[in-house]
Amino acid sequence: MTNPNQQGYTPYHNNFLKEVEQNVEDGTWVKMCMQCGVCAGSCPLGNAWEHTPQKIFMMIRAGKREEVLKSDSMWMCTSCYNCIARCPRKLPITHIMHGLAHYAHRLGLAPKGQPTREIAKLFWKNLVKTGRANELKFSLAMYFKDGFKQGIKNALGMQKVGIGLIKAKRLNPMEIFGGHKCKDKSGFQKMIAKAQEIENSKKTHIA
Repeated sequence: MTNPNQQGYTPYHNNFLKEVEQNVEDGTWVKMCMQCGVCAGSCPLGNAWEHTPQKIFMMIRAGKREEVLKSDSMWMCTSCYNCIARCPRKLPITHIMHGLAHYAHRLGLAPKGQPTREIAKLFWKNLVKTGRANELKFSLAMYFKDGFKQGIKNALGMQKVGIGLIKAKRLNPMEIFGGHKCKDKSGFQKMIAKAQEIENSKKTHIA
């Protein structure tokens, strides 16, 4: 048995579970996981996860804060909802995964260069300007995110797909000049500003 008076001994305190419960969407459900592994077996990207959902939940309960928040696991979720549909306890696993990813991003701990995270940031930047996604500009941003030279290669490589989308009227070349906008752009921008204000207050609370 470990001697508490032994030099270098650190008492076990798991405050991370409480932190997740207070700051992550549906985080209060984490302690309900019974480690059956159905979520991992149901996930189409199960073999690509660094840590499967039930392992993430176990790590949270074990207080492994840095390992969880710096992991790219939460960013692998594609929102297929197979895990929620098949979970014996109906845990909102998808919501928790996205909540953890968002919380890690807020804290500045999310892994840099993680592909799905970069896509999410590009999509948000595209959407927030007008309240509507501009598919053409988003596609171009994706092609050129690694530089002009690589962007040209990416665009040429997707040339046939792009032409096919234009012919099927699923992509409008005129969107380069602006594209669709929400009816109340001013109201949308105010809503985003208020959401950012709330987000900033959360960061201050965390600090």
